[in-house]
Amino acid sequence: MVQARGMSQVAREAGLSRESLYKALSGEGNPEFATVMKVVKALGLRLRAEQVST
Repeated sequence: MVQARGMSQVAREAGLSRESLYKALSGEGNPEFATVMKVVKALGLRLRAEQVST
């Protein structure tokens, strides 16, 4: 989704540098939860958690 929207635009909207965003989303990246939330918000998405019944 980030690539489809444009890395530079998403990085700008998330308040990150383009290089930081590439690094965070790479296979070796280990982004902080705050970074993930910034990207989710920049994409206009909402992250929801729900309890799984067992």
